[in-house]
Amino acid sequence: MRASQFPLFTNKETPADAEIASHQLMLKAGLIARLGSGLYTWQPLGLRVLRRVEQVVREEMDAIGGLEVLMPAVQPAELWEESGRWSLYGAELLRLKDRHDRDFCIGPTHEEVITDFLRRELRSYRQLPLTFYQIQTKFRDERRPRFGVMRSREFVMKDAYSFHLDQPSLQATYDAMQQAYIRIFERLGLRFRAVGADSGAIGGSVSEEFMVLADSGEDEIASCSQCQYAANTELATSRLATPQSPVAPAPAAEEPTPGIHTVAEQCKVLGIEPAQVLKSVVVMADDSPAVLFVAGDDELNLIKAAKVLNADEVRLAEPEEALQATGVPRGFIGPIGLPDGLRQWVDTRAATLINFSTGAGRQDYHWVNLNWGRDVALPKQADLRTVKAGEGCPRCNQGQLEIHRGIEVGHIFQLGTKYSEAMNARVLDEDGKQQPLIMGCYGIGVSRVVAAAIEQNHDEQGIIWPAPLAPFDVALISIGDDRSAAVSEAATQLHDQLQSAGLSVLWDNRDARPGVKFADMELIGIPHRVVIGERGLKNGTLEYRGRCDSENQDLPVDEVLGVLLEKIGSPSSSKAG
Repeated sequence: MRASQFPLFTNKETPADAEIASHQLMLKAGLIARLGSGLYTWQPLGLRVLRRVEQVVREEMDAIGGLEVLMPAVQPAELWEESGRWSLYGAELLRLKDRHDRDFCIGPTHEEVITDFLRRELRSYRQLPLTFYQIQTKFRDERRPRFGVMRSREFVMKDAYSFHLDQPSLQATYDAMQQAYIRIFERLGLRFRAVGADSGAIGGSVSEEFMVLADSGEDEIASCSQCQYAANTELATSRLATPQSPVAPAPAAEEPTPGIHTVAEQCKVLGIEPAQVLKSVVVMADDSPAVLFVAGDDELNLIKAAKVLNADEVRLAEPEEALQATGVPRGFIGPIGLPDGLRQWVDTRAATLINFSTGAGRQDYHWVNLNWGRDVALPKQADLRTVKAGEGCPRCNQGQLEIHRGIEVGHIFQLGTKYSEAMNARVLDEDGKQQPLIMGCYGIGVSRVVAAAIEQNHDEQGIIWPAPLAPFDVALISIGDDRSAAVSEAATQLHDQLQSAGLSVLWDNRDARPGVKFADMELIGIPHRVVIGERGLKNGTLEYRGRCDSENQDLPVDEVLGVLLEKIGSPSSSKAG
């Protein structure tokens, strides 16, 4: 492909609103162009990368028996009302009406549509198991779209759905899908971890995320230094050390603490450490208040809290809401004197505190040396805290937890009968009885994979594509071909040779300065670069440089093709262009 026929819309300036490397580089390299908030046009160069991801995904989905379909992006509200998600999904669901005033939405996901399709077509257990997948544009009306295609409103996603008669069948497909995902991300050249995760709005009992490791990731991953344990910190647990020596209970007393609201202020005034504080956190669980107690040096985990409180959403209460629920200003709330009927839970670590300080249940006072059982009844216990680096692994006895940042690029779920029960999707079993379909759901953020790969692979000059993702295998730069017939002829010959060998080539034959060509090729990240100039041709050589190399290498003209084939490997014919 000649650059004169394949325009490169590169930019020198970094866009002011681009906060992370992938967003900056995708705009500068001309992979995408902004249309509006969270909306991007994929330009030819970026689309080539996107198609590379899609190709690998399709091959691995087909390899495990997935059947590709294409479902409508616009979905009738009736299906979402059947599943119960029309009112539960929230503001991210873009709702609209047609000319007949009927309600629809732009699909953020397709559980309802695929369930409706299968309940119409399936009749017998003999037709199971089945797995369908699609690669399609989705829309989620993000409150604050940011980071380019990393968190955009419109995005490309591979979503797959499997249908089964029993749990063992679902488990077999889930395991096969997990291995397919591992192969996909390995083939794409990404460094990633598979971690246990919360199922969120999709639902289901078991789920696992696939995280590309990157410092800019929005998610935190806890993993063991010795074994394979790994989980999103929304879900991760730890093995906490037991105290070396028990502490004798001391007499409890109320201390005046005027104007004190935070744990740090409380510790300073009372001369104690945060670990000696019982923090009382008022939350709203689906708009119903509850008080959760954690140690002063711990952070309440809202995802874990939602599970304990059996709520779809848990958020921190506003000061007025906390006052109304407890009768006490925030900062002075404690476990003594709370209203009857107000739900209370204590974190398992906080339940072991001895001689702790906490709010006295009245303004400007705190308790010191309070103890569970002696001074106040111990509430129900649950794991409510976010784990920290250095804590013991919950699975093995040797390892410690390490905390990494990651970008979620894939998520697999065991949905069970969540949607089939709600939408009456059933088949006849061996005994002729109606049984609800058991479902699995499996997603990959195809467009997000592109951004995640850049976050993991870039330098000051631009993108460094893993070879399987690169828009072209080779950048061919000709210097002075408008003035030298020899350069023009040699470039044409090599371009044709490389393409005939199955390599995809971008020949930069533009009328531009060499420095501009070099900078653009480094910016767009093509793995291999060959430069043809008059001086080298006189010596019978061309200049080669890998994208990560620090030095150029002179190669004999007749050896260039062989060297590239050796470095790149056996190319696929689908790469040529």
